[in-house]
Amino acid sequence: MWCGGQQRWHWAAADSALALALLGFGLLGTDLAGDDQPGSRPVDAFCRVLIVVAALALLARRRAPATVLAVVSVATTTYLVIGYPYGPILLTLLVAVHTVATRLPVRPAALATGGTFVLLLTHVFVSLGPASGWTAVLPTSAWVVVPFAVGVVRRVNREAAARTRAEEARSRAEQARRQTDEERLRIAQEVHDVVGHGLAAISMQAEIALHLLPKRPEQAETALTAISRTSREALDELRVTLGAVRQGAERGPVPGLARLTALRDRLAGAGLAVELRVVGDPRELPAAVDLAAYRVVQEALTNVLRHAGVSDAEVTVDYRADELTVEVTDRGAGAGRAGTGPADDEIGHGLAGMRERVAALGGRLTTGPRAGGGFQVHAQLPLESAA
Repeated sequence: MWCGGQQRWHWAAADSALALALLGFGLLGTDLAGDDQPGSRPVDAFCRVLIVVAALALLARRRAPATVLAVVSVATTTYLVIGYPYGPILLTLLVAVHTVATRLPVRPAALATGGTFVLLLTHVFVSLGPASGWTAVLPTSAWVVVPFAVGVVRRVNREAAARTRAEEARSRAEQARRQTDEERLRIAQEVHDVVGHGLAAISMQAEIALHLLPKRPEQAETALTAISRTSREALDELRVTLGAVRQGAERGPVPGLARLTALRDRLAGAGLAVELRVVGDPRELPAAVDLAAYRVVQEALTNVLRHAGVSDAEVTVDYRADELTVEVTDRGAGAGRAGTGPADDEIGHGLAGMRERVAALGGRLTTGPRAGGGFQVHAQLPLESAA
């Protein structure tokens, strides 16, 4: 794309070439036109001056189209009133009218063109050569109306194209903004899951350490070691997640079901024993399904750790032919416990985040109290659509 200086130079060069071409054609062609119009006034020096003035005025047609049209109209009308032969000077008038129609709004362009037409009609009735009479009105109007109409059509088409380009640019900008917002929401959800789980485990381990410190300080060291390990793992995972927003950052591996064992061990240090059952043959999953399944289990176990008031939970991962199901159950306080009942669905981020993850992959998430007591989180993730 040209910069402003290059574009102005291109326009100036094009206008200069056009003006010089019309000037040369006018000076050479007027003599030939006079030979075919024996009743016209002979071409003389003043005739050539008018041709030069009209042609060179076009050099400024982009900067001052209305002024150029006025100069060309006066020169052309004077030329015709004196009685010089119809010739190439009319082409100069045609270019000036067309320029006004393409570069000015329709109303000012129409007024300027109407003034030119009225001025040009002068030679029909007042002429030092043979008077043309009413029969010349139609041919004279053609030199004004036709270039004006063509110029208006070009202007309308150019403005329509510009509007289309602007709308496309706005659409692309809106799409980019929407994609950016979606990426931010995705990263915020990842950060929520990572930080929420890590802090819940650390909080539980810290309470254990505080409880053991006065009576059995040697066992408190185990809880403090677990806090150190959990915080380090959470920070590593958070660093990987936030690396996605740093330009050029290397992205680490995305968490998946392969890390459930490490998650179980980490929660065991926080006082929550997790029984992990795998049904079917474990296999490589689509990255989106693998991540979503891991996050559902992580968030569900975090809720158990925070709110259930129990020391154990069960996780079942079922590899089926066309879908993956994960289920997290506990025997805690059930639907009435804080953070896991309907209120969490409406105002919290935990269950809502899980539901959004699963729904985005075309799956289904069900949560609620179990018949025998406790709470259950069950997610079904289709594999074909995700793949």
